[in-house]
Formats: sequence, C-alpha cells, structure tokens
Amino acid sequence: MENHNKARVIAFYLPQFYPTPENDKWWRPGFTEWHNVVQAKPLYKGHYQPHLPADLGFYDLRLPETREAQANLAREAGIEGFCYWHYWLGGGRRLLDRVFREVVESGKPDFPFCLCWANHSWYAKAWDPNIPDRLLMEQTFPGKQDYIDHFYAMLPAFKDKRYIRVNGKLLFGIFQPFQKFDFAEFATIWNELAEKEGLNGFHFFAYSHGTDYFVKTYQQLYNAAVFDPIFGCFDGDYIPLKESKMNDWKMHHNIAAPLDYQIYADRTIEFFKRFPFCYPCLNPNYDHSPRSKYKARILHNSTPDKWENLYRLTLELFSYRPQEENIVFIKSWNEWGEGNYLEPDMEYGKQYIKRMAKVNKELYG
Repeated sequence: MENHNKARVIAFYLPQFYPTPENDKWWRPGFTEWHNVVQAKPLYKGHYQPHLPADLGFYDLRLPETREAQANLAREAGIEGFCYWHYWLGGGRRLLDRVFREVVESGKPDFPFCLCWANHSWYAKAWDPNIPDRLLMEQTFPGKQDYIDHFYAMLPAFKDKRYIRVNGKLLFGIFQPFQKFDFAEFATIWNELAEKEGLNGFHFFAYSHGTDYFVKTYQQLYNAAVFDPIFGCFDGDYIPLKESKMNDWKMHHNIAAPLDYQIYADRTIEFFKRFPFCYPCLNPNYDHSPRSKYKARILHNSTPDKWENLYRLTLELFSYRPQEENIVFIKSWNEWGEGNYLEPDMEYGKQYIKRMAKVNKELYG
C-alpha cells in the first residue's frame, strides 16, 4: 500500500481519572472512574469483569509522568493523537479541564491533540425507567458572547503546534450535533475569530451513531461526520449468546442482549460500506456494566485477534482516501468505566496496541 494512503488514527481520550470538587460533592470524596471499574462484577457465565489496568495501573491524570507514558503507548500503536473530551457547559462553566489545560501550558507530552465538545448536561443516572435521572449540571447555550468566550478560552490550544489539522484547518468535534444551539452561528463566529487570530479556520465534525437521515444531515451542516455504529449493531435480529443463556436478557433487563464482538465487527464493516463519506470510528471493546450493571450494552468476547482483523479491514476499506483526510477514530483510549479502552489490562496486556502496530507495519512498512 502506498504511503500517502496511511490512516491518521485518532483516539478519544477521557480526562476523568483524578478527583474534582464536583465529583467529591456528587459522589464521594476522592471519587474517580476507577471506583466504578473496581466494583464491577461478572453478570453471566463467561462475562469478563472486572477490567483491571496493567502497565499504567490505577493512575492519577494529574501526574505528568502518567500522561507521558500514555503518549508513548499511543505512539507504539501508531496513533497520531488524542481527541480530548472537552466540557464547556456555558457561561464559562467547565468540568474536567485540568488535564488538558496542563498539557497545553506545559507543552508536554509532545503528542498531537484535538478536542470534541461533549455538549450535554450531566446527570446522576438511575438506569431505571421508573426512576428519573437527577440533573447535576445543565448544559446551556447562552448565545453569541458565550461562543466568543469559549473560543478565546481555548485559543492557547488552537495556536499550539500540536493541535491536529485537516488541510490546514483545526479539527474540532461536536458530540451531540442536534443539541438546541445554533451551530451555523457558532461555526461562523469561530471561523471568523480564527481568521482574526491568524488561523485557517476549523474542520468541524459531528459525532454520529448513524441512520441515513442523521448522517446526511450532518454532512450538510458540518465538514465531516464521525460514524460510530456500535449502538446500531445492537439493533435488529441476531442470535444471543447461547453459551450464556441470554435469550431472556432483553425481557428481564429491558436492553439488548450481550452482542458477540465478531457480530459487531461484521456489522461495523457493513455500516462503513453504506457510509463511505464518513470518518469511521472503531470500538476495540465495550462493556457499560461498571456503570449501568444489568442495563448495560455489552460487547462479549472481544479479543486481540478480532480487534486486529477489524482494524485491518477498516484501514483497507478507506485506503483510497488522500492521507490528509484518511482519518480513523478509535473510541476509546481510556474509557475504563465503559470497558472501552486500548490501554494495557490484566487479561491481554499490550496485545491490542501490539496488534495495531503489526497491522500498521504490514500495510505501511
């Protein structure tokens, strides 16, 4: 394969693993996502839980050494950069901003990055249709001045040489594109301010779980749509996990039965063929049960072999794109509370990272 077709692999990054005043108040003193991770238990025969970290341990993201080690592992996997989840809740209110702020201010690690605005309210979820979720902090969109304030709050990052660009434009994502805010006005203001500050504007992407209508709509409003088909893979008919006797799972737990990873992988490739104009987004694994227990969506039996095959097929499928736009997202680098990560764990060590490096070497030399 020619080098100009090399994929630009970007992994979503959760900056959650350190105590914050908000989490102290909402949950318990010192709370981080690790509390959910270590308390997870198997829900059925053959269910892999808990997922425990290996090489990096139960880290604290306030430590620069941890962030350097993460970047080194990501380089080993052939990942170009991290896409940090970014929480701006309107009126200057921010959550989980310390890690990224320190990355920008310190200049370390010397590893590329971009941002995806997680533009949603925060809730304490009951995971029960009969019990309402409790609002913790509401996402608001005060209007033009808030868009301006938001831009200038992030300007040091936008001017950083590490910020990921597509055809010279800053890559920036919107997690919930159909939130009640005027994206057209937001994008116009940010592009005008970027030009004023000597930047070339933005390459905005909408994060999407699919369906023809939504993806086509995103394409009209945004520069690109990142397509993560995982929840679509749970829809429709498929054979539940016979070895786990999951046939009555949905009846009892009001959620799709655990889905074998190979079915997810096969369906994902078919989805990508239907939406070839999107940036693909891959899940190496997924298990929401540390947070939602029996209400969880679960990808069962993810293995390094299956991950390697899905990763290879995706890179080959989109290899026709010019390198600048040949972007592949991975969700995620470190969302341990969703069983959704590439970092080494006690079950497989660094195998997911090594398999990516293997595929990259075979395809690109």
